[in-house]
Amino acid sequence: MSESRVALVTGSSSGIGAAVAERLAAEGIRVVVNSARSAEAGRELAARLPDAVYVQGDVSDAEDARRIVRTAIDAYGRLDVLVNNAGVTRFIPLDDLEAADARAWREIFDVNVVGAWQMITAAVPHLRASGAGSVVNISSVSATRALGSSVPYAVSKAAVNHMTRLLASQLGPSVRVNAVAPGLIDTPWYEGAEEVWESSREWITENTPLRRVGTPQDVAEATLYLVNAAYTTGDVLTVDGGRHVV
Repeated sequence: MSESRVALVTGSSSGIGAAVAERLAAEGIRVVVNSARSAEAGRELAARLPDAVYVQGDVSDAEDARRIVRTAIDAYGRLDVLVNNAGVTRFIPLDDLEAADARAWREIFDVNVVGAWQMITAAVPHLRASGAGSVVNISSVSATRALGSSVPYAVSKAAVNHMTRLLASQLGPSVRVNAVAPGLIDTPWYEGAEEVWESSREWITENTPLRRVGTPQDVAEATLYLVNAAYTTGDVLTVDGGRHVV
């Protein structure tokens, strides 16, 4: 069997996840594409990549998480990289406390936090076996700044950041754990919230040093860096065009 690395990218049928899958594949890494829905798009992406398989599954479901990892092992016999990209949100104004009800909190945390945890738990034995395992969690700048699509979403990403650091301290030296924190990225994420998107795009373009919103490819490049950064763990890499320094 080929010794080339294997990466599992959750939520990778479109947007940032798809860009990450494509970038890793371009480096010769075999990829497992995943989505909870959008199975057709996921299969189409896997078919376009040089050596990839698709598995449908919901990371918030513990058995699905284990099955997603088993798919990688059954297909390739190893797992070297886990990219936790699967995520959900609700667009709720930060001052609308009643709209951010318990259902919204549970829905967002189940995928963004519990789902990432379940994927890591299922993957770690195989990542350890690889001898140089890497986890990259996709976080958000809203984890550290008072902004975001909703309070539950921002808090969920703060939890992801802290999870990243805690696990980095415990899983070395055989597994590194890092995160990428994107700013505003041009993806289908804003479907149904076009007014929010247009106002955010205009503001970011005017108030960010690089004078543009980000692309999925920008996040994919940062993810690839962390996948390969052999002496980096416990880091959260900001990808926001420099907005955080203004």
